[in-house]
Amino acid sequence: MSRVSVRVILSLLAMLLASCGSKDKGQKKYFVAFSQCNSAEPYRAAQNQRMQEEFGKKNDVHLVISDAQQDNSKQIAQIEAFIRQKPDLLIVAPNERAPLADVMGRAMAAQIPVICLERDIAEPNYTTFVGADNLAIGKMAGEFILNELKKKSGAPRGKVVEIRGLLGVEAEMERYNGAHEVLKPYPEIRFVHEAVADWLQSNARDRMVEILRAEPQIDIVYGHNDPMAVGAYLAARELQRDKQMEFIGVDGLGGPSGGIKKVMDGVLTATFYYPLCVDKAVEIGDRMLREPTFRPEKHYILQPKLITKENAAEVYQQGAN
Repeated sequence: MSRVSVRVILSLLAMLLASCGSKDKGQKKYFVAFSQCNSAEPYRAAQNQRMQEEFGKKNDVHLVISDAQQDNSKQIAQIEAFIRQKPDLLIVAPNERAPLADVMGRAMAAQIPVICLERDIAEPNYTTFVGADNLAIGKMAGEFILNELKKKSGAPRGKVVEIRGLLGVEAEMERYNGAHEVLKPYPEIRFVHEAVADWLQSNARDRMVEILRAEPQIDIVYGHNDPMAVGAYLAARELQRDKQMEFIGVDGLGGPSGGIKKVMDGVLTATFYYPLCVDKAVEIGDRMLREPTFRPEKHYILQPKLITKENAAEVYQQGAN
């Protein structure tokens, strides 16, 4: 065999081996599991979409999302299934604080890195927590209500309806506590009704119809998220009372049906931008996957922002979430 032939054969073999190695690298995947508490709520659906977009930019990541549909038992069972599949990273948005603590602890015991997303749990059974400051949101809401009532009547007085989220969830408690802490020194500002609507627009609309029939005067409706605030608005509009009161919410999602657009359209007087927290979770999670020596901080807390008619268009154009 000539030297030329030998060189050609060796060259072909090298190309074949390189091709096989490249193919093997292309097939390697990191398995990331995301346990979502409820995909029906617009904020949660936006989280899912952003998670898919961000991890979708990484060719070696396989993302699976489960939907617990606001059911603790279902979310626990879904996380147990993920634990058996041994993901490289588990991200959990807990439905409630206490019930999810044990199963997340079992994931940690199985040596699975865990990111707790946006809702904290009763015990710190996670590698790191990425969330936003709900107490700050509550205090900002309280300050906004105080200032709006002063502008309306010339004094800190008025009647407020509060539409609360799922009871027992940290976000609900802190958005409640923050507002009440600010307004407690003003006895003439009264919370005349507190309804629980579990974060859902349809529930808030039903509760608000009942409240409107019982209460002849309402100055401000404080919804713990934008869908509930919009649900209350729709109920008031149905009974031709929407012009009598202001509606404020929380989330500040972008897009044509999000809270920012509702402020621009005059449905909401204000909303409080509550970050999806996904971008930070993906940034930290990706480092956890690829850098064996990386040790994330225990908590990453993102800050909210007040959105009113004055800045809504600018924030909307920037794509806040």
